[in-house]
Amino acid sequence: MNGSDADVPAAPAAPPPELEWKFSQVFGERTAGEEVQEVDIISAIEFDKSGDHLATGDRGGRVVLFERTDTKENGGSRKDLEKTDYSTSKHPEFRYKTEFQSHEPEFDYLKSLEIEEKINKIRWCQTANGALFLLSTNDKTIKFWKVQEKKIKKIASMNMDPSKVAGKNNIASSSDSSVTNSYLVNGGCKDKSSTNLINDFKFPSGGIPSLRLPVVTYNETSLVPRCRRVYAHAHDYHINSISNNSDGETFISADDLRINLWNLEISNQSFNIVDVKPANMEDLTEVITCAEFHPTHCSTLAYSSSKGSIRLIDLRQSALCDKHSKLFEEQEAPGSRSFFTEIIASISDIKFGRDGRYILSRDYMTLKLWDINMDSGPVSTFQVHEHLRPRLCDLYENDSIFDKFECCLSGDSQRVATGSYSNLFRVFGCASGSTEATTLEASKNPMRRQVQTPSRPSRSLSSITRAVRRGGGESPDANGNSFDFTTKLLHLAWHPSENSIACAAANSLYMYYA
Repeated sequence: MNGSDADVPAAPAAPPPELEWKFSQVFGERTAGEEVQEVDIISAIEFDKSGDHLATGDRGGRVVLFERTDTKENGGSRKDLEKTDYSTSKHPEFRYKTEFQSHEPEFDYLKSLEIEEKINKIRWCQTANGALFLLSTNDKTIKFWKVQEKKIKKIASMNMDPSKVAGKNNIASSSDSSVTNSYLVNGGCKDKSSTNLINDFKFPSGGIPSLRLPVVTYNETSLVPRCRRVYAHAHDYHINSISNNSDGETFISADDLRINLWNLEISNQSFNIVDVKPANMEDLTEVITCAEFHPTHCSTLAYSSSKGSIRLIDLRQSALCDKHSKLFEEQEAPGSRSFFTEIIASISDIKFGRDGRYILSRDYMTLKLWDINMDSGPVSTFQVHEHLRPRLCDLYENDSIFDKFECCLSGDSQRVATGSYSNLFRVFGCASGSTEATTLEASKNPMRRQVQTPSRPSRSLSSITRAVRRGGGESPDANGNSFDFTTKLLHLAWHPSENSIACAAANSLYMYYA
């Protein structure tokens, strides 16, 4: 490169065009007025690294697996591959694969505590020999599962055809209940009425053309889930997150006060790498809310806290990582502090971008995108439901303010997404100069909430407040649509390499593509 070329600044890349989202599939769709059972509500969603498998966990302790089908239809021939060049409108399709009971309700007799079977998190592990591996956890116990296809053995052509057998003394069918003699080798048999061997039995000279030896066939395959390891008795508080390491051998589990490091092959021992428990619990000011390994650096992980901070730690520094290598937190604006400041600052979820450069965090009101090379403040902040700020008092009274919304990034880190109330979720463009902010509803018509309703007059904040104080359970959004706080979209996941989102609305799994 010439010196003159080096002095010319590169033109900023234009932000990608806004995506048009379309409905793809729904699993477990409810009919109008159908009552949802508590155990069927989805509590975790996770794509595997390839994006060909999707797992969901529910409050009943079940894990359900789905697999991609539209990629398998292209068999790999030249003609099929040419079709894929121009059939870009074909949307991703998944089908139900299998399900299994991962956790059961338990009771801790020492502490007199009931342990729910609800699945808090699912994480996929590396596949091997065609088998799928994943980790699932409830509040106290983590399990390592192997799901493998096994061929079902069947015995075929076991008996000979009696109609083609000539002679009275020939061998009858091995399953014939009229046979009273047990046959021995070389044509001899043992008479059941005596202990003498009868050796006068002879095969016909022409043989028995209809005699068929037992043949084992594999007509069907069955998916068999098997629990390989159980990692228990390592957490005094509820497990809020698990995360696989890029080394393929270890993973972490985090509760309110500690983070433990495990080896996948060792279930009876873990190492405590982070401990924020004070000597006196009265001095406790913050708790751990989420922890995540860096996607490529096996010695780096991040964890968030209830005070709105994210700490980056390096496992190479010390055995107990009581000091962080970087701290990401945003300073409060002067005069902005209120009773709810700390509550809404608590981070409910963090995710690394696929390349590991960015960390996305979700607190109650906002999404924040952090560059790990810049700890002075977030590079982007997205308001998720700012119109709810005047209603924080009501949200506090009905406990909605403690809802834990998850977040996700696209594979190219160009867009981020998170959920809200009334089964809505929002997609934001985070490239430089992007103004993309799309609101979608978890339904077969995801764009329905974006349609303006001019026939309905806009309402002022004061009238909204009065409606709430009269006991109304809903509040209008910016477009005049009402918000329902009993329906909330907490869990969603972005496909690792495509613009495809899976999200959970109660017991229904909705999928969208762009």
